[in-house]
Amino acid sequence: MSLRNERVRKALMREISDIILREIKDPNICAMVSITDVEVSSDNTAARVFYSVFGDDEAKKRTSVALEKHVGQIRYWVGKRIRLRKTPSLLFILDDSLEHGAKMTELINKIERGEI
Repeated sequence: MSLRNERVRKALMREISDIILREIKDPNICAMVSITDVEVSSDNTAARVFYSVFGDDEAKKRTSVALEKHVGQIRYWVGKRIRLRKTPSLLFILDDSLEHGAKMTELINKIERGEI
């Protein structure tokens, strides 16, 4: 990945997080949404945005639907905040890796305590 793509990736992570927190006023978006990673194409025309939601399955589903509903608005705000030749199209993907990591840590702790 080039240095420019890495800077764009970091800027997208920062700005998308801020946009979801401050600009999008949708009660269906869970308050505990965090952008875990962004993968940008080599020409910066597309970005896959990985996010995690702290909450139950219903909160994850509502948040997923709300983010898809507001993807155009989020892209508009990204274009206003980050000056690029083309604003990348955004694809939001739910990232469950944090939950899997927490479950694995809990299993390891149970094994150490002799519960399993």
